Amino acid sequence: MEGMTAWRDKTALVTGASSGIGQAIARRLCAEGMKVVCCARRTERLEALRAELEGAEGELWPITADLRDEAQILSMFATTRERFGGVDVLINNAGLGYLAPLTSGATERWREMLELNVLALCICTREAVTDMRSRGDSGHVVHISSMSAHRVPPQSGVYSATKFAVRSLTEGLRQELRAQGSKIRVTAISPGFVETGFAAVWNQRPEAAAETYGRYPVIQADEIADMVTYALSRPPHVQIHDLLVRPTDQPS
Repeated sequence: MEGMTAWRDKTALVTGASSGIGQAIARRLCAEGMKVVCCARRTERLEALRAELEGAEGELWPITADLRDEAQILSMFATTRERFGGVDVLINNAGLGYLAPLTSGATERWREMLELNVLALCICTREAVTDMRSRGDSGHVVHISSMSAHRVPPQSGVYSATKFAVRSLTEGLRQELRAQGSKIRVTAISPGFVETGFAAVWNQRPEAAAETYGRYPVIQADEIADMVTYALSRPPHVQIHDLLVRPTDQPS
């Protein structure tokens, strides 16, 4: 994409890159010539992705990490600094949702959503911004959020709360960076229905994916990757703050 040449040979870290949106973003950034560090818990999927992208313009480097463990996050950043000198672009994609209502949900489900969707995002952001400051005080932080950051569907109060937190953290980070005179940019991308493994995890039923994504044409993961490169490729004085992306037929 025109405008992405500035990022060529720069380093991106993509969390939750073993499937779905994260995998699509990793492929795209690698095709654009970036050095892409990919993290997830499923090592075999990351290795398969690396094999698939052999010969691409960029380089893909997999790291196995459970982002619910701060020590593993810090180790991931230490490895990235040792190999590439630090992070220029952070894609905070890792996240999950469970059907766990506030009046009846299991505490462990709530805790997992909060730890991954909010706390891990905060830790990764802090570490990436530290790198970006050391590399010229420029870079880009992209949060993959959700339309649930902007409305609360039935029985999704806790999941939506985590995404409302991401919305707040996006603006909070923007304000902090501006107050410091930094040139680091921040973007949140809030998708509606995207055909991934989300529906099966949410409902804890594999067949839920066909039920959820078969009602009308939904967004594909590659189309969210388009949004990421769109935000990254804007001129340095242009910051895309929040992109809401829903299927045309999605009611809310």
